[in-house]
Amino acid sequence: MNIFQAMIIRALGVASLLGPTLAMAQDFPSRPIRWIVPFLAGTGPDSTVRAVAEAMSGILKQSIVVDNKGGASGNLGAQLAARAAPDGYTWVYSATSMSASMRMYKKPGFDVMKDFTHVGRIALSDLTVVVHPDSGINTLKDLMDRAARQPGRITFGSGGIGSPAHLSAELIRSAANVNLLHIPYKGASESAMAVIGKQVDFALMITSVAIPHVQAGRLTPLAVTGPQRNPRLAQTPTLPEAGLPGLQATSFGGLSVPAGTPMPIVKRISDALNAALAMPDVVTKLEALGGVVIPSTAPDEYRDNLRDEIGRTEQMMKAANLEAQ
Repeated sequence: MNIFQAMIIRALGVASLLGPTLAMAQDFPSRPIRWIVPFLAGTGPDSTVRAVAEAMSGILKQSIVVDNKGGASGNLGAQLAARAAPDGYTWVYSATSMSASMRMYKKPGFDVMKDFTHVGRIALSDLTVVVHPDSGINTLKDLMDRAARQPGRITFGSGGIGSPAHLSAELIRSAANVNLLHIPYKGASESAMAVIGKQVDFALMITSVAIPHVQAGRLTPLAVTGPQRNPRLAQTPTLPEAGLPGLQATSFGGLSVPAGTPMPIVKRISDALNAALAMPDVVTKLEALGGVVIPSTAPDEYRDNLRDEIGRTEQMMKAANLEAQ
């Protein structure tokens, strides 16, 4: 057998292996898709996924069922997704908190870099510091001054240990040199209700969750954590404008699938995601939630975002003197 014959045989062998995978990709999707959101219904991630899922369902000609699995800062939903069959029919809304869990928890129950194939980024969002309108606190300086007078007695709520809200609050605490008491909740919507119900003194939350309560007069915003003011809270200062120079924090989210999902199927999902995010009505919906739509521009970009966030979390934990749970 000459070299040319050997090459043909090898090519035929590779084709026989790829055949079933390519056929599966051509038929995908042939049944409903489950999109796990590791946060409670009504949160920013939930609203984001529902807007994108509706558009992607039309593109893929198949129903996409949003499945909220909140708890443990998103770890519970991530664990479910990591154990799902790698066939393209289980997706997960992956986000900043999944990377943070790699450092915030000793045993998160999944590995964000090994257990998933990361399809693409959807959007970025800032967070908002909020208090109850009856608190007598009108600025971030007022809040930090009160915390300085009452060390360890001022409580703040977040969407869970290791969430962007938690880490951002710890950075604020460290920069202001005050002692605060953290009360974690299952999600941003719960922490918002805790402030409204006067169970905690303040909270940080994804801006999309804060905005409806601010507009209804149930919460007072003190600062946003993004690099610029949020257009939907134009009168609310950034952290540097509020007296904490150099501080900013954003949260991002995207779509991931279990590791081992065939790449032709991943490509099909990625193409549908990018097509959805190019739709003006989808962009309008997401930006109305307070986010900025920034799709990935390269196949590995979103994976690199999540990997880099692990390092940033480690730095923030050191700055805030936090230990893994």
